[in-house]
Amino acid sequence: MIEVRLFATLREGREKISLLKPEGFTVAGEILDYFDIPREEVAILLINGFHSKPDSSVKDGDVLAIFPPVGGG
Repeated sequence: MIEVRLFATLREGREKISLLKPEGFTVAGEILDYFDIPREEVAILLINGFHSKPDSSVKDGDVLAIFPPVGGG
């Protein structure tokens, strides 16, 4: 399974943690597409704790953490 953890506003209308079967997913961008998350809404993408990009490979046992840009004031 691939564990996907969504943070902050990316959780709206989605589960906080999801488990996906690895079949059909070869890169992180396909998982973003699966959750209908536009690339511009992703500030940080971690795979197993390492900064990654949407074209980074994913495999069974990986943990993805996806964070949106943070605003504040």
